Amino acid sequence: MADSHVVGASYAPSAQPNGSDPQYGPRKQGGTEAAGPGAPGRPHTLKLWIKRVDRRSWALVVVAFLAVFVLAAPSPYVLETPGPTQDVLGNSGSEPVISVSGARTYSSTSGGKLLLTTVNASGIPGAPVTGLDTLIAWFDPHATVLPEEVVFPSGQSRQEYDKESKKDMAVSQGAASSQALAFLSSRGVDVSGVKLSMHVDRIGGPSAGLMYTLGAIDKLTAQDETGGQVIAGTGTMDKHGRVGRIGGIQLKMLGAKRDGATWFLAPAGNCDEVAGHVPSGLRDVRVSTLSEAYSALTKIGQGQADSLPHCTASAPAKR
Repeated sequence: MADSHVVGASYAPSAQPNGSDPQYGPRKQGGTEAAGPGAPGRPHTLKLWIKRVDRRSWALVVVAFLAVFVLAAPSPYVLETPGPTQDVLGNSGSEPVISVSGARTYSSTSGGKLLLTTVNASGIPGAPVTGLDTLIAWFDPHATVLPEEVVFPSGQSRQEYDKESKKDMAVSQGAASSQALAFLSSRGVDVSGVKLSMHVDRIGGPSAGLMYTLGAIDKLTAQDETGGQVIAGTGTMDKHGRVGRIGGIQLKMLGAKRDGATWFLAPAGNCDEVAGHVPSGLRDVRVSTLSEAYSALTKIGQGQADSLPHCTASAPAKR
């Protein structure tokens, strides 16, 4: 009687010559599928995975680890983005931005605004940004990435940075007060006994000098200079009434446009950065002195601003 496979009979591949199975073919040698728990020589799972990883895979693992490390590490860059604006004719918190004593003040009846503009800076001394933050900023058209040594003195501490920023703001406010009173006095306004003080929360630096000065003049004159317009600007103010160059002007124009300004007073010394970068819907006006800036302000308020000068790349600052 011929041999037959009986259903239910036990099957032992090792009984076949050379470890072969007449029905399923040669048996795999060295595999793990036939080894049960506790079988001698079973490789550890981790070791088996390591053996199967080739050199290229290891290289990718190392590169990925280094990339994560670099992106999480502190970055030696400062990131700047458009900062908040502040209406110098309004309040900062519960206090007026510009307080006047010793004289009558006037409020805008048309709802106009004079906006000082700022830049948000990340990566200041004592609070570095990460490599990931820097990478994201590189691809943000509304951000600027600068080496920290370009922005801050080498080795400057957070306390030193805060102190310098507050000092610059105090000097700016002092110059704005004295120049506003001198300008009004030159136009026959009695400013004897008038005192000005200025206050803005969480803003430092000298670049708000021009807008502080114009705001103080506006509050001390009966004329509604803005004429209902939202006018932004920037620039330092020195003791001779000259408007000085500042940093981050392209970002400040973006912030001005974002917050509703249609006009922007720009220092002549920044014209190379302004020309070709004015946001759509915002009109720049080049100014070099307080007298020019005030004239531009009144012409804008009276609807007579068509002849005011734009910035051009070749326009030098007046000395």
